[in-house]
Amino acid sequence: MAIATTNPATGEEVKTFDALTDAEIERKVQRAADTFREWRKTTFEERREKMLRVAEILEAEADELGRTATLEMGKTYVSAVAEVQKCAKGCRFYAENAGKFLADERLEELQQEGATAYVRYEPLGPTLEIMPWNFPYWQVFRHAAPGLMAGNVALLKHASNVPQVALAIEDVFHRAGFPEGAFQTLLIGSDKIKALIEDDRIRAATLTGSEPAGRMVGSQAGANVKPSVLELGGSDPFIVMPSADLDRAVETAVASRTLNNGQSCVNAKRIIVHDDIADEFIPRFVEKMEALVVGDPMEKSTEVGPLSSAQGLEDVAGQVKNLVDSGAKLLTGGERIDGPGYYYRPTVISEIPADAPARREEIFGPVAAVYRVSSIDEAIEVANDSPFGLSSSAWTTDDGERERFVREIEAGMVYINKMTESTPEVPFGGAKNSGYGRELSRFGIQEFTNQKLVWLQEA
Repeated sequence: MAIATTNPATGEEVKTFDALTDAEIERKVQRAADTFREWRKTTFEERREKMLRVAEILEAEADELGRTATLEMGKTYVSAVAEVQKCAKGCRFYAENAGKFLADERLEELQQEGATAYVRYEPLGPTLEIMPWNFPYWQVFRHAAPGLMAGNVALLKHASNVPQVALAIEDVFHRAGFPEGAFQTLLIGSDKIKALIEDDRIRAATLTGSEPAGRMVGSQAGANVKPSVLELGGSDPFIVMPSADLDRAVETAVASRTLNNGQSCVNAKRIIVHDDIADEFIPRFVEKMEALVVGDPMEKSTEVGPLSSAQGLEDVAGQVKNLVDSGAKLLTGGERIDGPGYYYRPTVISEIPADAPARREEIFGPVAAVYRVSSIDEAIEVANDSPFGLSSSAWTTDDGERERFVREIEAGMVYINKMTESTPEVPFGGAKNSGYGRELSRFGIQEFTNQKLVWLQEA
């Protein structure tokens, strides 16, 4: 794939970039290794000062940075600015909490007379971050902020369709006072990833992306005895039970499914509705999907912009066609929008046959699959009938139902009466084929540290 900015709203190629040569990659990797030796010696207070400066730059330049994201991958300008502001929040969170999260942890249960035992969290070294285009700022900062605060340094291999965002992130860190080798962008193709993971100077890898990409990176990291964190696909269930507040449930289902133009791993992709309220919920859901304003992502009134690429549009259109050809019922949408750009009409599909191949795939666009169920048992069965297990959302006021959803849904996250949210304060990650490891909160910063046991025995 060419390293280029192509405006999804018009299909126009705006700017192209040359990939780094092997010699340039070598220089950047060595610079990272050299920088790490000194950066790991800095104090939390020294790191905190620079990270807070990053937050200040992001807040001051959110409009300009947001415009770049909209240009490169098509998210609405309003949501792009909000994403940059969230990155500032993440930087502040780790600037203020890293010292607490990584403080020496005394092992009280192992204390003996004349002995002390504790765990010390130490940085690992240069980390390879392989990031996607869908949240081009947030995906990077939710690794970079905790990583740098932990004393690691980062090499970013961003998606090839967001090179200007990737370079802008590097520039922000440098202007905030971080050493040049603390955070570097690598404008390279995916064919260079294997060699980087095999490089002894790179000590860990993290990837957010597709399941096939995750399998490849995970196996390569494992073969080289390096830790990895994988956040892969999702086909999240959104379960609505009879006791739910239907007004809130309908509004949230539409907002979740169409977040980021439908291109989020934690979108509510499968809407699972109890029969007792299905005849009311489904028409209201369809009506609101049809009422969404689709158009120029730079316009404040736009609610759904284009898909990120021509290939993304082809993939979504093909998946919907396969579902309809297999016998599924199209309730609304199901078509591209004529004109320039990669637009697809918000779509709702129901009555999907159990053997439809696309039933078990992730659809990365504004397409909702609706399922009717007759009981909580069936709701949980349908929710778990997926190779993915990233997040989930269940809507009920019944205490017993809440407990069953929490206990029985096979996912890394369960939200009750709330839309799934990626925020610095809580851990983020999945189960099953959605990956392993955790991002954000204290778990995210501890992932790429050496959890060193120290046992002090008096002589």
